[in-house]
Parts: sequence; structure tokens; C-alpha cells
Amino acid sequence: MKFFKTVHTFDYPWTLVSAAQWQKYPNDHCPHVQHVDVLNRTVDPETGILTTERLITVKQNVPRFILKIMGADETQYVREVSTIDPNSKTFTLSSENLSLSNIMKVNEEITYTVAPEDPGKTQFTQQATMTAGSLLSRWENLIEDFSLKRFQQNAQVGREGFLHVLERFVHMTEASSTTN
Repeated sequence: MKFFKTVHTFDYPWTLVSAAQWQKYPNDHCPHVQHVDVLNRTVDPETGILTTERLITVKQNVPRFILKIMGADETQYVREVSTIDPNSKTFTLSSENLSLSNIMKVNEEITYTVAPEDPGKTQFTQQATMTAGSLLSRWENLIEDFSLKRFQQNAQVGREGFLHVLERFVHMTEASSTTN
């Protein structure tokens, strides 16, 4: 099993960051994300917590011969469950791959909270575990190391892409408030 963790502070308030998160896809930095479909969305009437379940369709950039060996298609699916607690100002997204989970299981959790050092900023914490399936026990370390490196690269690109989306969202919000 390999573990990844990163913490980043966005220079924007939690309310803007959490609202912009819904606008994350599509974006030019993450062209592998093809579709995001909402499967279920509920609000707890007592707590105000919004829970959303989404299916994310991605097109993996993996050499064809590897896909052929694994008996896989380049289109893969990820299940994401998110919760937004407006009282504690916590937005959590948990995701797991549905495709090829018998070969490699990836569990990711992202949390957006008010930054402890500055309430006008947002702390982003991303954690993930990658575990090769038992079918690949001889290759486990190699596959997990490759997956970890790939995840780290994608996490950096994804965060940069989200920052562009966030900045665009902030400019749209500011423009909207000046015209009203």
C-alpha cells in the first residue's frame, strides 16, 4: 500500500472555494475527465448537510498494450461522495475507483476547511491510498510506486487546474456583484 498526502492553502474564503468546486469540470488542465453525473443529492433538514453522490467518467492516458493486458477499456469510472457542512464549514469529497478495482484500488479524500491561520483563506487537504490487488502480488511494489508517482503528478495538475477555475469563478462573482 502506498500513501499520498498534500496540504495547500488557497488565498480565498471557504465559501468561494466550496462553491467553485462544483465548477471544477470541465477544465483544460484535466482533459481526462469526460463526464460528471450526479446520482443522488440530499440535504439533511436538521443539520443542513448536503450529501452528493457522483459518477465521474475518465479517459485514462495509459498505453494500449497495458489496457489490453488488463482487459480494460480507456474509459474508467470513479464514485465520489461529498458532504458539505455549512455550520462547520467543511467540504469533504471521498472517491474510489470502480473500474479495475480488482487490480488497483485507489481511495482518495479531499477536505476543504477554513484555514486555521487565516479565516479568509481555505485549507485543502488531499490524501490517497493505492493498493495493488492480490492478482498482482509479484508486481505489487512496482505498480504501487508507479501509481503513486502518477497520482502525485495528477494531483499537482488537478490543483493548478482548480486554481484557474477558482480564479475564473471569483472574477465572475465579482463582476456579477458590481453589475447588481
